[in-house]
Amino acid sequence: MGRYPNIAASKQKNGAAKGKLYSMYAREIYQAAKMGGTSLDANASLKRLVEKAKKDQVPADIIKRAIDKVNSGADESYENTKYEIFGPGGSTLIVDCLTDNLNRTVSDIRAVINKTHTKLGAMNSVSYMYDNVCVVGFKGLSEEDTLEALIEAGVDIDDIEVEDECVLVYGKPTDLYDIKKAIEAKLPTVDFDIDEITWIAKDKMDLTGDDLETFNKLLALLDTVEDVQQVYHNVNI
Repeated sequence: MGRYPNIAASKQKNGAAKGKLYSMYAREIYQAAKMGGTSLDANASLKRLVEKAKKDQVPADIIKRAIDKVNSGADESYENTKYEIFGPGGSTLIVDCLTDNLNRTVSDIRAVINKTHTKLGAMNSVSYMYDNVCVVGFKGLSEEDTLEALIEAGVDIDDIEVEDECVLVYGKPTDLYDIKKAIEAKLPTVDFDIDEITWIAKDKMDLTGDDLETFNKLLALLDTVEDVQQVYHNVNI
């Protein structure tokens, strides 16, 4: 399957899951617009988020309201925070949150920890076992043509691989936009199937029995926490 994992708990297409997905994007879009301006042409982070939201079928009015909130002078304040968890059977997780209330967030995360009898780790106690990378995936170029485009643009990458005709390019998070621009210059009609800044475990593992059951419960509970944006882990699912 290559390095790009199924990093988050599977989201059922029910009303609650959609509601959380919409809320996540609304926060991220608002924060990106507040930090870099509301123009998609001038704010690459905002443009990327809006494109991703549309792919995930987030209604246009939710996207518009999040941006208009900045234009109207609203002053909400969100903070990115990360929690590192030791799960069952040697599993590990990194939980990314975006919150306007740190006390609420840590309380909710600790409640999940208590219910699953897992352990909250100190900063960097888990993340050193992961690579923080950007991943860009697309179809329409060969591996050779992709490498040529990146070299011509002077963009350094960490790795490149091909899965089912999809080219996957891995690089430093700060190089995400340069990688995409290089590909767009070579293939103007490109549609990026994967466009992520993510954490990828250096070593993956399998769980069985009670450990797997507890791990799945942990993922399901984290998915209900309002402020959780993404969950990354080292388990093969």
